[in-house]
Amino acid sequence: MVSETQRKLTTIFSADVQDYTRLMGADEEGTLATLKRYRDRMSGLIGAHGGRVINTWGDGLIAEFPSVVEAVRAAVDVQNELAGLNAARPADGRMQFRIGINLGDVIVEGDDIYGDGVNIAARLQAQAPAGGVVISNTVYDQVRNKVAVGFDFLGPLEVKNVAEAVPSYAVRIGEGEQGGARHPAGTSRPAASLTVSPERQVLYARRALALFAVIAAALIVINALTWSGVFWAAWPLLALALLAAMQWARSQALIDKRMAAFGIIGLGLIGINLLSWHGVFWAVWPLLGLAFAAGIRWATRG
Repeated sequence: MVSETQRKLTTIFSADVQDYTRLMGADEEGTLATLKRYRDRMSGLIGAHGGRVINTWGDGLIAEFPSVVEAVRAAVDVQNELAGLNAARPADGRMQFRIGINLGDVIVEGDDIYGDGVNIAARLQAQAPAGGVVISNTVYDQVRNKVAVGFDFLGPLEVKNVAEAVPSYAVRIGEGEQGGARHPAGTSRPAASLTVSPERQVLYARRALALFAVIAAALIVINALTWSGVFWAAWPLLALALLAAMQWARSQALIDKRMAAFGIIGLGLIGINLLSWHGVFWAVWPLLGLAFAAGIRWATRG
């Protein structure tokens, strides 16, 4: 007798609501009504992209797609659609979903699916920010040159009962869409390749840092061989150090690039002040301005 349990490779789409407990505590009936309305919109977009909603429970939803590309397109459409609905709501009453997508082997029992593939999608969803999408490396490998969005490498993600960590990527929603225009549900987006993949950004940064180190060593040697009592190499070394720091910051997916730039510029000002020291710490004034700018950036970050 053939077992009814089967396995298949599929794309799993997992979503839930950020701060659902808080929303329910503030307005139970209103939250349930909003959840139903938002989930209906989500289900419609999932179906328009060829997906199938498998299960809903509480604030969660699980769906599957035969196409990895369509799963990611559906996720982007969902977040854009729900962002439009949230725009008309007060900030503390907005319902924002987190979405995780994984391509993996699953166990099929009737209309339901189980296994590590589903668990990984749920963990990716839990890692996603409100209104965001996080995908596994198996999904990234299939869609990186086929959808009009960018990706940020988040690093390996530990998943319970899964031996190896799963590399994950955050989807930069809205990139490649002129003027923020949305595509009608079910229509194709133009294919677009990434300018530079996260791995290449890290590789380029390492090469640049190695080049800076070689140039710095050469400057020190030249200064030593032409020594006349002045360490003139300090100035180009400071410039090289700042360029190296900027290059390193650009290659890091998990840090705020502008905040990092503020910090590096501040260190540069301190270095200039020290190298041209005349008994006055004049750098305190531009540093104060940078501190205010960084504070505004921190307070208004999205």
